[in-house]
Amino acid sequence: MSVVLSELSDRILTVTLNRPEKLNALNAEVVEELRRVFHEAKANPEVGGLILTGAGEKAFVAGADISGFPALTPVAARDFARKGQAVLDLLESMGKPSIAAVNGFALGGGCELAMACSMRVASKTARFGQPEVALGLIPGYGGTQRLPRLVGKGRALELILTGDPVSADEALRIGLVNRVVEPAELLPACRAIAAKILGKAPLAVRYALEAVHHGLEMPFDEAEVHEAALFGLCVATDDMKEGVAAFLEKRPAKFSGH
Repeated sequence: MSVVLSELSDRILTVTLNRPEKLNALNAEVVEELRRVFHEAKANPEVGGLILTGAGEKAFVAGADISGFPALTPVAARDFARKGQAVLDLLESMGKPSIAAVNGFALGGGCELAMACSMRVASKTARFGQPEVALGLIPGYGGTQRLPRLVGKGRALELILTGDPVSADEALRIGLVNRVVEPAELLPACRAIAAKILGKAPLAVRYALEAVHHGLEMPFDEAEVHEAALFGLCVATDDMKEGVAAFLEKRPAKFSGH
């Protein structure tokens, strides 16, 4: 049985981490499977966006599988972290929107995986946290960097230094998630958001993702230059011409992705 399941429907690829008996914990096999799925999704023109979720009702991803941690050396641990970071960076930078459908515990690497998505929708039963300090560790899959970018330095340090988890409602309040819904509404809500995004111009969506992700790493004036260049690229597309014409003619746009 595959540890990562994927299903494509209406250009939305639903990726399910499938180790419910281990609360979908990340191990080397899962990380490698995610890398493969993300590479294929990036290259596949039929995939417009992704939804990530966990199998079962208890967990999105409850963290890393720590059974192998006692045998780690410093060099092996660094390599472990870098490999996971690369997979999450691939998800974030593939140019296609992704939504984390967080159906339960999103702790440690699970919280980090959710943060690498374009947005996060949480079930009311979800809980988020970076509990690594309780193991004598720090987050290693980008958590020390993405969390402060999402919720601010002070709140991020509180979560990382105490290791305390927060509820879905608290995650919404501090800006860690975009929406909180009833458990039965989680996947339908995510699919509705994805479908709305996929109804827009594909290249504009891709360039908007790039402008935000790359711009956050630049000084503001450089980020504005980058934004203006991407704005210029949009103007060269057939989709921009179609979008403007449809607006002026008061009709739905028919985007081609060109």
